[in-house]
Amino acid sequence: MGKYAAHIVWDWNGTLFHDIDAVIEATNASFAEIGLPPITLARYRDLYCVPVPRFYERLMGRLPTDEEWEVMDEAFHRHYWARAESAGLTEGAKELLSQRVAAGLTQSLCSLAPHEFLIPIVRTHGIEQHFVRVDGRIGPSHTGKAEHLVRHLAALDGVVRERRIVVIGDAVDDALAAAHVGARAVLYTGGSHSRASLETAGVPVVDSLVEAVEAAEELFG
Repeated sequence: MGKYAAHIVWDWNGTLFHDIDAVIEATNASFAEIGLPPITLARYRDLYCVPVPRFYERLMGRLPTDEEWEVMDEAFHRHYWARAESAGLTEGAKELLSQRVAAGLTQSLCSLAPHEFLIPIVRTHGIEQHFVRVDGRIGPSHTGKAEHLVRHLAALDGVVRERRIVVIGDAVDDALAAAHVGARAVLYTGGSHSRASLETAGVPVVDSLVEAVEAAEELFG
């Protein structure tokens, strides 16, 4: 890796953290509470989008009311966090993060998971020291990834000297957020979106985190 190696901004859920099974279980448990039928992983990946109320619109045929959204959001997070403790890191994630640090490269973590929940689980998996900064969401759950990434990069100003930034995530929204801040993106198929939907973003799409890092470096090669 050369002098202009990328700074990687990692997504958490569905990227470094292999929690898609917990997501589907929590989604269906919350759906049951409000009378919606269960959803398969394939259908979830085809329909999922952010902001999340739009995902519910695709399922319900209309946007949820504010009251419905509050119930859905609370139910999902209650069920999700009950299951997240049993989820693990994506295969090879810990080794990749460690190798990049050992090579003198920088990386950070920017997630829409609530900050107060993100920090403990990152620490539990023993990887916090591999990031120059970790930012979870502070504020409403419908906050978009782009505005969150803007704040994340502003806080990194002076830490990341070269503006060769690549966002690695599992959602089309990660690519849109990267484009919003003038960064590049690589999308990973192991999370919330199908390959077909990821490919609509017009950025590299890969099937492993090793491939994701290789693709990120090739963007500035």
